[in-house]
Formats: sequence, structure tokens, C-alpha cells
Amino acid sequence: MLFENLDIIKPIQKALQDEGYSNPTPIQAKSIPHLLEGKDLLGCAQTGTGKTAAFAIPILQRVYNEQKNSRGPRTIKAVVLAPTRELAIQIEESFTAYSQYMDIKSLVIFGGVSQNSQTRALREGVDILIATPGRMLDLYSQKFINLSKVKYFVLDEADSMLDMGMIHDVKRIISHLPQVRQNIFFSATMPNEISKLANSIFKDPIKVEVAPVSSTTETVKQSMYFVSKKQKRALLIDLLKDKSIQSVLVFSRTKHGANKITTDLLKVGIEACAIHGNKSQNARQLALSNFKEGKIRVLVATDIAARGIDVDELSHVINYDLPEVAETYVHRIGRTGRAGHTGCAMSFCSMEERGYYKSIEKLINKKIPVIKDHPYEASSNDVAEVVEKRNPRSNNRGNNRGNSNNQRSSSSRSNNKSWGSNNRKKPAKKTSDK
Repeated sequence: MLFENLDIIKPIQKALQDEGYSNPTPIQAKSIPHLLEGKDLLGCAQTGTGKTAAFAIPILQRVYNEQKNSRGPRTIKAVVLAPTRELAIQIEESFTAYSQYMDIKSLVIFGGVSQNSQTRALREGVDILIATPGRMLDLYSQKFINLSKVKYFVLDEADSMLDMGMIHDVKRIISHLPQVRQNIFFSATMPNEISKLANSIFKDPIKVEVAPVSSTTETVKQSMYFVSKKQKRALLIDLLKDKSIQSVLVFSRTKHGANKITTDLLKVGIEACAIHGNKSQNARQLALSNFKEGKIRVLVATDIAARGIDVDELSHVINYDLPEVAETYVHRIGRTGRAGHTGCAMSFCSMEERGYYKSIEKLINKKIPVIKDHPYEASSNDVAEVVEKRNPRSNNRGNNRGNSNNQRSSSSRSNNKSWGSNNRKKPAKKTSDK
């Protein structure tokens, strides 16, 4: 199927050709016809499947057709909510690209920066507003935003809104919108609270689901390295000696970890930059821009900051830390192997993370190939060391012999069983980067 078969108007078709688009992705092919008819839509699709174009194209077409028959100042006709600044910016860039041959003005607003330029643009008039919930409520309360003419409402990455505690802000925004409108939700997963919210506002919605979160794309080559926690740094640096790794997104579980990884890479002459919630908006945008332009080879990110990072032909993703939530693994590696390109996802698994590793394999229902005999492979001593920490010797002299025997027995069992043993307890959750 081609885009021209989807009854898309010529100005948008021309813009899509300029962007190199010819064939719609499955989520686009399934969603665009229903959205052009004005139907409410609840879409479930993971990152990298083309969700933005799936809702942006129909909204632009409908707004364009309505403008031909109306005169007067610009008013906000569509609102798109996104959980992070990066994703909001990416969405606005897509709207701008697809509308380049139409007189439609879009604007992105988000917190962490001065509101002056945003309020100035709002006064001049916009047709499509892309926003993070907090900044939108702030400017609405200051009466810079008029929602009375909104006809299209999009909630993108709805599950992330829930995870990040934004769902109450989203509900407040919805309460200010006109009752008659087209509603569009996209989410990688469909938690109960999101389903309840959709049921409360949707009218006979079309439900579209492609590439569920439990699946990983076949265009991404996956591999797992068993490595002690203290050897991860050396393994990463060794892997990055391979010049075929042209651009790599490295995931850290914490902000502090992202900074530490970046510092370690810079010390050995590898151009890298960190991006996370403690960085200023300008610093985050500069790092992302430099990464996209190839000025830096390695971008180190936390999961929250990585939402919305969309880099053409990203060659590699490295999970320096395995995520605590298995679904996050799918989102992470989905940053590569996009739009028909191939990609590579490499993950480091320390002894403490073996529970996360097994949860990931269970979710994706496949074995991740393990790279063996590498210079930094975890040894039996590493396993014994972790067991030692979890079963420390007693200071009671009378118990020394019994504790010693127990530890030797525990170490022996650790050496004889694989890391993936289901008999082991999963590690306690660590503090995530929220």
C-alpha cells in the first residue's frame, strides 16, 4: 500500500515524498482511514512504529479542509499532549514537516524554560498546540490559552503519563475541552486507568493494535553480556573501540550513573554526552542536536529523558543497566532498527540483575543470545562475592563454623547453577530515575 491510496490530499503527499515516505507503516495504514472519517481511536503500538504520522496526517488534512471555508484569526483546533519535552518537540517537528505546503501553524510548549516566547507565539495565533501537561495548565490558568475551539485531542504515550504521575493533570485539561471533539489515544501498553479514562470520554472508538509491547522487532539483533558490575565500564569502552558502532544510545538506570558513564568515556577520548532530568532544557537539546548531527558518537540517557529521542539510522543501543521493568527493555531497543533499518541492541547483565534478565526473556518469549568467552565475563568469584554480601558471616564466634559451611554450600550452588535459575530470588528494586 502507498500513502496515495489512503485518500490523502496532495499538499501532504508532496510533503511526505520530501521526507522520503512512500509506504505507510501498519499503524498508519490501520489508523489514518478511521481518523479521516472523524472516528475516535484507541491505538496500542510500541515506539518506532510511526504513531506520530498516524495521527498528525489526518489532523492536518481535516484542519486544512476546514480552513478553506473559514476566515478569521487563528484559533487552537488541535491539542496534542506528550509526557516529555523531547517527545513534544519531536511531534511538533513532524507536524511542521507534514504541513510545509499548507498554511497551518503549530507550536510546542513545555516547562523548564522561559514562557515569554511561548506566550508571544500564542498571542500571534496557532492552529495546533503540542504541549506537556504542566506547562499547558500553567499557561491556561494565566489565560494565554483558549481551548473553546478545539476539535481534536491527542494523548500520546498515555501509559508514560500514568507512570510519571501526570494523569491528574491530563484529566484537568480534558475537563476544559469542548464536549464535542475527536479523541485519539496512543499507548505502548493499556493499563486499567488508561482504559477507564478512554471509556469515560470515547464514543464508539476504533481500537487498533500492532506490535504489542511484548514483542521485539526482528530488525534488531540482540545480545547479552554476563559481566560483573565493576567490569561494565571496561566492557563498554572495549566495545566502543569497534568503529562500526557509528551512533550508540547507552541507557543508565539513574542520573548519577549517566553522568559517571559519560565521564568515564570522555576520559578515554570517546565523545559522549549525558541527557537526563537534572540537565537544563538547553543542555538536553544541545546534546540531542549534536548526537543527531553526528558531532558526538555516544548519548547516555535515562529512560525518562529518552522518551521522544528519534534518531534516523541509530545503529546501536546498549543497556549498561538492565531496566527493572521488562517492558522498558522493549522500548529501549526499539530506538534502533526503525523504519526498515537494521540495528543492534547489546545488554550488560550483572549478577544482581539476573532477575531482570529472566523477566525480559519471559516477556518477549525468546532467548537473548549470550556472548560468551569475552574478556570481562563474570567469574565464579563474582557470583560468590554477591552471595557473600547477601549471607554475611556472623560476628558470633560460636556460629562461625556453621556460617562458613553455609557460605561454602551457597557458593557451590551458585557455581553449579545458571544465572537464569528460577530458584533464585529476584533482586530488590533499586531507586529509579523518576
